[in-house]
Amino acid sequence: MSKHVFALATAAALLAGCSFAPTYERPAAPVEASFASHGAPAPVAGQTSAADIGWRNFFGDPRLQRLVELSLQNNRDLRVAILNIEAARAQYGITNADRLPTLNAQATGTRARTPADLSILRQATTSGQFTVGLGVTAFELDLFGRVRNLSEAALTQYLSTAEAAASTQISLVAQVANAYLNERAADEQLVIVGRTLEARQRSLELIKLRFDNGAASELEFAQSNALVQTARADLAIALRNRAQSTNALVLLIGQPMPADLPPPQPLYQQNILADVPVGLTSDLIERRPDIRSAEQTLRGNNYSIGAARANFFPRISLTGSAGTSSSQLSGLFGSGSQAWSFAPQIVLPIFDNGRNRANLTLAEVRRDISVANYEKTIQTAFREVADTLDAKATYDDQIRATEDLVRASQRNLELSDLRYQNGIESLLQLVDAQRTLFTAEQSLLQARLQRLNNLVQLYKSLGGGWSETTAAPAPAPVSQLR
Repeated sequence: MSKHVFALATAAALLAGCSFAPTYERPAAPVEASFASHGAPAPVAGQTSAADIGWRNFFGDPRLQRLVELSLQNNRDLRVAILNIEAARAQYGITNADRLPTLNAQATGTRARTPADLSILRQATTSGQFTVGLGVTAFELDLFGRVRNLSEAALTQYLSTAEAAASTQISLVAQVANAYLNERAADEQLVIVGRTLEARQRSLELIKLRFDNGAASELEFAQSNALVQTARADLAIALRNRAQSTNALVLLIGQPMPADLPPPQPLYQQNILADVPVGLTSDLIERRPDIRSAEQTLRGNNYSIGAARANFFPRISLTGSAGTSSSQLSGLFGSGSQAWSFAPQIVLPIFDNGRNRANLTLAEVRRDISVANYEKTIQTAFREVADTLDAKATYDDQIRATEDLVRASQRNLELSDLRYQNGIESLLQLVDAQRTLFTAEQSLLQARLQRLNNLVQLYKSLGGGWSETTAAPAPAPVSQLR
């Protein structure tokens, strides 16, 4: 037996490197090589990339930093993503275990009595068999790489899941930042509406006094009262938006808002890093987890083709055992009790009604689909970065212009109010000035919010949000952790 076993082991060793998986080549990126056409500065040698900038260094507001920290501890979506990594790792362990034989300790014992009328000798007999040993059950000699390719495909699934979890964390950090900024904007909107309501109520009181003394018409009083009721409705909307924005933030951090949070900072004082290094498209491909996850899926489908091709070739499996056997329990370890069995099996596909061919076609189609998905992921990532860069260049100008508009509207309201009090202008012109200022203040608030959200989106689009601090090392692509 030993010669046969040695010959089979030698053949397995010689053919262990055989694999029918296609040679993997990363598809060319279907986008421009850089973001220069979208206003991005040229990369600087030695400059820290956006993916290496820690979220504590990117977000300067201590309250926001604390909220991000809580979300990373408690968010259920992130928890599920991490558990999916554990599940994928376990699945890889199950598949990879098939590459080595499974060795089992075996112990069996039987005892039987045959009655006299069933015995040839016409007398009752008692027999027994006891066996102790080691056994190998149906171990496949992976001569054509089927098992190895299945194991590699399971590994890429695990790596893809790990990258997806990293992408979930990056998205979570951005979502918390956006939700916090929206809450700050809702809070400031509440202040604007409240201040406007107070101003309109004062105007209404003055007009009512004039109306009672015959110096103002009923139409003027009705118009002023309509403005007050409009402001009251706006206040109700602002209160609702403020409550809902807080609820969204509570969901993301996974717990009620703590009472010991640092005080919030207004939007115009948010210290968010404005100059984020953009780099080249190749940097984006290497650092964004969703792109790396799509590439791992592509690699896995490549290995699946190899496994499907191997199904066309013979499959050899070994079953065997070695130990001691005796008819008496006391004789198990006596001289001459050694026992062994060896049962190789070879299966050669002859006719399967096209099943193997269909499985190979399916694997090839899935590989082509994953190529298209990989390229689309790159294109989507490129567009996200390009959109934020194009927007970034315009927000500062928009905010400066809107700030000037607010100052001009405030002066216009002051003059209109003065002229109305002196009877030079009608109430209609005063009402128009109040509306203009209210609209300008809202526009300025929205412009500031959009600028900050755009910076957060740029940070996320470049793969930022994984590291806590810039000093911490950026994670190597999970594909290298092999």
